Amino acid sequence: MSAHDTESSSSVDALAQQIAALLRKPSTTHGLARTLRAAAKEIDLHRHHSASQKAWPSGRVDHMPRKVQIGGGSHRIDGFFNIDAVPPADLLWDVREGIPLHDGTVRKLFSEHFLEHIDYPRSAKYYAREAYRVLAPRGQLITGVPDASFVLDPYPIGTSESTEMIRRWYGNRDCLADINTHLDLINYVFRDQDDDPKYNPHYWAYDYEKLVQLFTEAGFKRVERWDFDPEIASPKRQWGSVYVIATK
Repeated sequence: MSAHDTESSSSVDALAQQIAALLRKPSTTHGLARTLRAAAKEIDLHRHHSASQKAWPSGRVDHMPRKVQIGGGSHRIDGFFNIDAVPPADLLWDVREGIPLHDGTVRKLFSEHFLEHIDYPRSAKYYAREAYRVLAPRGQLITGVPDASFVLDPYPIGTSESTEMIRRWYGNRDCLADINTHLDLINYVFRDQDDDPKYNPHYWAYDYEKLVQLFTEAGFKRVERWDFDPEIASPKRQWGSVYVIATK
């Protein structure tokens, strides 16, 4: 480790300690506490990413997996190499900084309920370009996200499907009592719980049209709806989501 790396790591550790101390103080205001909790989350991601970056300073791992899962969390797919910013993962890496794989080496790249958790346009568009870069010719990018049109189409009244969506997606959350109108449901789909230690917020909403535009702009030749495959995707994500497959 270089002297610069040591100094940087020490600075991050000192910042984390200062944040923890401020969060313990009763005098810390609600607004500042929200910001500090978000910063503390980012520090954890930074630490994981930095540890892997030290092992692979070029930003490219030696391993060349043919099937890759991005941001899988606890949903692991047999035969897929899982890259995520937090454990458990085969490689801890913050893909907002790029995908650490070699050009044209991946046959299939899969993610679901990941894209909405990174900022748009900087990180989302960069991720789309990086996915295009690492895929081999005719390689496929499969992406699933909460379908914004699913909650926007019935606005402002809502439907029985709105009630079902609340039950399926938020029934076990502590936010259930705060979803009082259909607009509340829309806000949760667009933002999620942005100040909760268990959940990362949603930064952007997507529908089929937006996914087509995003991946076409990144260079993909064809973007179309993907036929849901429970052998790859999580069955609990199918309802209220939209999936596309983009071919390089």
